[in-house]
Amino acid sequence: MQEPIYPDEFIIITGAAGFIGSGIVRHLNNLGRKNLLLIDDFGTTEKWKNLLGKEFVDLLSKKELFAFLEKKKRRVGAILHLGACSSTTEKDADYLMQNNYRYSVDLAKYAIREKVRFIYASSAATYGGSEKDFNDREEALLDLAPLNMYGFSKHLFDLWLKQENLLDRVVGLKYFNVFGPNEYHKGPMASMVLKMAKKAALGDPIELFKSNHVEKYADGEQKRDFIYVKDAVRFTCIFLETALQQVHGIFNIGSGVATSWNTLANALFAALDKPPQIKYIDMPQALHGQYQNYTKASMEKFFAATKPVSLHAPITSIESAVKDYVQNYILPEARW
Repeated sequence: MQEPIYPDEFIIITGAAGFIGSGIVRHLNNLGRKNLLLIDDFGTTEKWKNLLGKEFVDLLSKKELFAFLEKKKRRVGAILHLGACSSTTEKDADYLMQNNYRYSVDLAKYAIREKVRFIYASSAATYGGSEKDFNDREEALLDLAPLNMYGFSKHLFDLWLKQENLLDRVVGLKYFNVFGPNEYHKGPMASMVLKMAKKAALGDPIELFKSNHVEKYADGEQKRDFIYVKDAVRFTCIFLETALQQVHGIFNIGSGVATSWNTLANALFAALDKPPQIKYIDMPQALHGQYQNYTKASMEKFFAATKPVSLHAPITSIESAVKDYVQNYILPEARW
């Protein structure tokens, strides 16, 4: 960081024990920031382990946050709103609306009223099935058509901010396919790197979906924009920099590279020092209408906006990211 960020004020992080949230806590701790108020609910998961070894002021349930804000004795400098249901297969639309949309609206209203820096997680799922344009132009928001209710709930919040003319008061981040340490609790929603590594480490072949669009993609050649969580966290926290306090709007958070599943799988086997073993399986019928065969973040807007501040390191290559994740976290069962 160029200078201390909010040294005498709280930085609130919702979803703080989650995948990206806990990485943000680690990153800010590494920068010397301990003035963190963490918001999360654990349920029956073990994501609390993601907070071991990290320093913060307090940890509250999301149900307690607004009561705390009403009686706070210390000013809030910034809110990093990562908390959400991130399951793309969640069927309870009312739950997604309450958790991902209405809670976000209430928190944004508080932040804007109190002039608190508000940075929130949107999602690349808002883009839907487009294979051409993953450009974060705010004027094109109404043209987007998410493929599932999760993407729709995130999209609604983006649209609410646009309709209320508030996008120039907040920062929204459209995360692409983030993978890396601290996702153990995510179960079926964990990245394919984690799922594949466990099988490959045992000597079993890994399974990739056959193409459901053979005219354009061979089996395993469907492509996604994969970004390592350490890069995603770094790109998120850059918006806390003093030099970027007047930067607002919606930005993609991705690598800017479309990587095939075959390339990802080969990087995984290389990290394990094992010969590739890939088996192609039929895609479940239920996924055919929701599956994104291609994603690639347009990152020009992000890099133009963050030009005043050094990003300190380039985006991690897929090979280096997978190697770091597998060898330093998955195999030793470590957290970041």
